[in-house]
Amino acid sequence: MNLDIRVEELESQKNVFLAGEIDTYTAPKLKETLVPLTEGSGVEVVVDLSEVQYIDSTGLGVFVGVLKASDSNDSTLTLVGMSERIKRLFVITGLDEVMNIVDRGEEAK
Repeated sequence: MNLDIRVEELESQKNVFLAGEIDTYTAPKLKETLVPLTEGSGVEVVVDLSEVQYIDSTGLGVFVGVLKASDSNDSTLTLVGMSERIKRLFVITGLDEVMNIVDRGEEAK
């Protein structure tokens, strides 16, 4: 399966909508899209994962890399809309402790 990526830019907020699977095959495309979005100071990147069915370790690594890029550029990364299955991966790996994850129905800060 592929990964569909749609980006909506609203001033200092970049909303990224993902649909499909994030794996070894699709991770490079995701990284190429997300990292440049974090390059402005004060930019908030909000990634909607509500249509993502699968993430492997390569995909998790992309989010770690994007988090590091956002930290070094004084921007923020927020992940929203994770299914319980996807969120469990972030909990098991401890990434929920270092990433801003917003549950469905809540708004990004």
